[in-house]
Amino acid sequence: MKSLLIKGLHILLTLETELEDLLLDSEAFLEYIKSVVVAKDVEVVGITNHIFENNSFTSAVCLKESHLCIHTWPEFKQLTFDVFLCNYSQDNTEKTEQIAEEVIRYFKAIVLQKHKIYR
Repeated sequence: MKSLLIKGLHILLTLETELEDLLLDSEAFLEYIKSVVVAKDVEVVGITNHIFENNSFTSAVCLKESHLCIHTWPEFKQLTFDVFLCNYSQDNTEKTEQIAEEVIRYFKAIVLQKHKIYR
């Protein structure tokens, strides 16, 4: 039987916030998250963003180390966020945790759900 090698940590969040303006501002979020990942020495290789009729948004940031995604629902004062960093050249577990915590702080959010998947 093969042993399980932890290839990375995937964190999935469902958050609630009273700051509806942040749920409608994809540009501000993307600038913020780019600064967070660069400060953690994580490399952005691509970004895609879609703004809906009500100004909610879905954004995905492709990272050399994997990805992060956000979906906002201002009508419910909620968002979902996920981040996965692989451990190809180093253990990125702590960075993954820190990025998730930075997003929670950015939205001043209450955590409704948090799931950690060790891949």
